[in-house]
Amino acid sequence: MTGTFKDHFSGHAQTYREARPHYDPALFAWLAAQCARRDLAWDAGCGNGQASVALAAHYARVVGTDPSSAQIDNAQPAPNVEYRVERAEACSLPDASADLVTVAQALHWFDLDAFHAQVRRVLRPGGVVAQWSYADCRIDAAVDAVKNRLYVDVLDSYWAPERRLVESGYRELAFPFERIAAPAFELRVSWNLAQFLGYLRSWSATQKYLAAHGVDPVGEMEDDFAAAWGDAAQAREVVWDLAMRVGRV
Repeated sequence: MTGTFKDHFSGHAQTYREARPHYDPALFAWLAAQCARRDLAWDAGCGNGQASVALAAHYARVVGTDPSSAQIDNAQPAPNVEYRVERAEACSLPDASADLVTVAQALHWFDLDAFHAQVRRVLRPGGVVAQWSYADCRIDAAVDAVKNRLYVDVLDSYWAPERRLVESGYRELAFPFERIAAPAFELRVSWNLAQFLGYLRSWSATQKYLAAHGVDPVGEMEDDFAAAWGDAAQAREVVWDLAMRVGRV
């Protein structure tokens, strides 16, 4: 393994933290219920710490790791959460020390075989590993049509190849663990237009387009979004489906 990683978020870590939706607390309660013990959870590729902080309500200690120091610098603090700047493929946790390993919207950036070797090493016997992703969101037909134009027509060539793994829910990726059937979970937020556009600006492809052209593609389409949205101050429900893979060592 080299010391490099594909860094698509450090340059806008604060924007990413402020604009990303939060997970349903029921997800973390369900994960905790699958574990015989709740001493330590490792959140790999933790980014801004959304999942790490949510796990902290159920585990005595949480360690969140991410190779981006900018993401860690912008991570949400919690008394029982420790953040470390390190790759998921080279975790510093001791052998058989964790009860749960989670990867929230980050698995597609990992060297999968190396990471899964770390999962087997770090988890206690019978420990749980959970990996999830979310791709497209939905609001209504009018807003979705404008958003899809941005996603496909404008930004298609600016998405990293790994984005296709997110779109497929990681179905083609190996998962060498005993499967645990998981309920269906969603992300739901109530956002006004400015908040929704902030989320679109947090996309890595949006930032790549901006860097290449010096033009904000979301701003270029803001009038179209406003026409589809209606009252810009009105909160609308935005929904994402989670694709989950949960197993036991």
